[in-house]
Amino acid sequence: MIIYGISSCDTVRKARKALDGAGHSPAFRDVRAEPLTAAETAEFETAFGDKIVNRASTTWRGLSEGERAAPVADLLGAHPALMKRPVIREGDKLTLGWTPAVQAQWLSPE
Repeated sequence: MIIYGISSCDTVRKARKALDGAGHSPAFRDVRAEPLTAAETAEFETAFGDKIVNRASTTWRGLSEGERAAPVADLLGAHPALMKRPVIREGDKLTLGWTPAVQAQWLSPE
């Protein structure tokens, strides 16, 4: 299991703590320190569409209209903090965010 996010993000911290508490041992990938590859960006965009871009973030609000119109891959490449967080991967399973529905997928006994 891998959690993609930013170490300073409260939502990512909550997800990591809950997953650890549920017996998972997720690896953590800080996308600021180790940006997504082009293949990862394409995979996440295919899986989540433009929802992968966090349009409620401070980073987004600081962008010009022209910058906001850039393709998702360019946005995430230039501004890793724009990625909605966390993205959690285990095998072929990918989830976005830490909503109650996502929590149920990862924390419920199988």
